[in-house]
Amino acid sequence: MRQGSHSPIGVFDSGVGGLTVLKALLARLPHESTVYLGDTARVPYGTKSGDVVTRYSLKNAEFLLERGIKLLVVACNTASAVALPALEAALPVPVVGVILPGARAALARTRGGGVGVIGTPGTIRSGAYQRALEAADPRVRAKARACPLLVPLAEEGWTTGDVPLLVARDYLAEFTREGVDTLVLGCTHYPLLKGVIAEVVGPQVALVDSAEATADAVAALLTERGGLAPASPGAPSHAYYVTDVPERFMEVGARFLGRPIETAEQVDLTF
Repeated sequence: MRQGSHSPIGVFDSGVGGLTVLKALLARLPHESTVYLGDTARVPYGTKSGDVVTRYSLKNAEFLLERGIKLLVVACNTASAVALPALEAALPVPVVGVILPGARAALARTRGGGVGVIGTPGTIRSGAYQRALEAADPRVRAKARACPLLVPLAEEGWTTGDVPLLVARDYLAEFTREGVDTLVLGCTHYPLLKGVIAEVVGPQVALVDSAEATADAVAALLTERGGLAPASPGAPSHAYYVTDVPERFMEVGARFLGRPIETAEQVDLTF
């Protein structure tokens, strides 16, 4: 299918977390149509091997290409960490991950070079954020910590109160002791817990939301290539697909997206 400026932006994630990236895209680029795929049958990606995540990511991309996308956003930190080279080699459209934009935003914010990264075990184990930060500026001291319990808290709506606060304090204590002045939220679930995280690390630590940084990167790339959708009288379209039953995705996803998801179609991406 031929792509043009009116073609949609494709976005995939292992589940609902990538909807925070989609939310940032819709705010930054309100005239763009989008197609979102949540691989809810195979969530989470963060505990799987790099080879498996890459295989899933290529299948997700193939599905979105069939829907005529003009650009692919990998709205999953784990997939961005391990599958981006394979996706860039295989796809005929530009591919934007969430790690490099997040790292660049952190470098712009840090005052003394102490940058922390929190994410899933898979993202932290890959070292992708640490490599991106330290390659761009060797003076940066990147410290990383996996925070797996923050994901179920976000999905269950436990984003305020004593429970998430206690969990966040346990995970983040080392950052407050080690001179970190900028903290990258390296998982798409974590923006829902931004208030709790900010309370724990204090006002002296800048929080970097990789979703917002990714939306800025997409806008810049489309502008550079002349691919922005023009303003038109008709509203842009937004389609949602999932690989498991859609009811929970629609319910939980509305919190992540900040608006109702009226319908989502279940699809089969088995190999």
